[in-house]
Amino acid sequence: MLDINLLRRDLPAVIARLETRKAPQPFLDVDRFTALEAERKTIQTRTEELQARRNALSKQIGQLKAKGRDTAPQMAEVGGIGDELKAGAERLEALQAELHALLMAIPNLPQPGVPVGADETGNVEVRRWGTPHAFDFAPRDHVDLGMPLGLDFETGAKLAGSRFTFMRGPAARLHRALAQFMLDLHTLQHGYTECYTPYIVNREILEGTGQLPKFREDMFWVFRGRDAGDGDDAPAEQYLISTSEISLTNTVREQILDAAALPIRLAAHSPCFRSEAGSAGRDTRGMIRQHQFDKVEMVQIVHPETSDEALEQMVGHAEAVLQALELPYRVITLCTGDMGFGAARTYDLEVWLPAQGTYREISSCSNCEAFQARRMQARFRNAAGKPELVHTLNGSGVAVGRALVAVLENHQQADGSVAIPAALRPYLAGVEALRP
Repeated sequence: MLDINLLRRDLPAVIARLETRKAPQPFLDVDRFTALEAERKTIQTRTEELQARRNALSKQIGQLKAKGRDTAPQMAEVGGIGDELKAGAERLEALQAELHALLMAIPNLPQPGVPVGADETGNVEVRRWGTPHAFDFAPRDHVDLGMPLGLDFETGAKLAGSRFTFMRGPAARLHRALAQFMLDLHTLQHGYTECYTPYIVNREILEGTGQLPKFREDMFWVFRGRDAGDGDDAPAEQYLISTSEISLTNTVREQILDAAALPIRLAAHSPCFRSEAGSAGRDTRGMIRQHQFDKVEMVQIVHPETSDEALEQMVGHAEAVLQALELPYRVITLCTGDMGFGAARTYDLEVWLPAQGTYREISSCSNCEAFQARRMQARFRNAAGKPELVHTLNGSGVAVGRALVAVLENHQQADGSVAIPAALRPYLAGVEALRP
């Protein structure tokens, strides 16, 4: 979340930057914030006055007792001050909770230089790599190509409903091979530590990375019975992760790290669960928009001075995946209105899909700066030995299902087979093509 001192110092400037983000507006009830802040200041001022008065009375009581004089009036006043201080402390605690709730609902501020725009039409292309293949036949989409190879949408729907896919045979092997290849690339060449994370997390973990409280309806959640074997304090409500960014980033939650430990680079392959996948009315055919999909995620926890450099590095790591898979793509920088809740700057990688004749997102890499760290209280000791918030970054390295779609469509042959890129063949026992 944002540093409340930013709002206290220059609220109009913060609001102006927030208003460059996507509607609905406003992100902050300014009148409510102003009223809460005014009351907080009043209580804190009154508390300081009461504490000073109580100290003066305590000194006076000591002097009176030394002279053997009556101290009942002073003692009565001290008692009244104590009652008022207690009431003030309780009200201050309630105010702080309200202010915290307001801050938790405010998105991150876009970095200076991020293009200002209302939606995806304001995004700016940075570069392209590769040239879309000119087929001498009408290219088929991944559904027509994949079903003979084992993509089974009917069984997926039977088991779990729409937007779920069952895979068998060559399609399942290709999916697994892609995930293994990506993990090996990031861990062996890019310096990430491979991780395996829980797929279910507690509420406060999602608050730490910004999915809660704002996006609860976009999540899948589960209720655990008290007979789960974890004792009476077992959490009653937990959530399926929408990305392993959530669990990887929270590994530094409530820690003070040594500066020498930075940067921390973590990677994990996991399923991702998103209940909003079908709400947009787009991509009803195939695997583009799913309630469950796999992704290899990259996370970096870094010194604040290096986070911009780390973002460029992370984008390069995602690009390396697409280049090795021989997939044409482009890099775009997202405008203010199209960035995610916690991002200060985001680059998307969009892969070329021949059947659609367009580029589609396959990776998103974001610098969240201190936004998530402040929510998690993730810090390091700076050169002065004082705790300072780390910066956190996350990026898809890349979405496995969409990579499968892109490989099928870009490497399809006229006979319905799919050529396997050389980098992927060791993960498929040397197979050079998948055939129905």
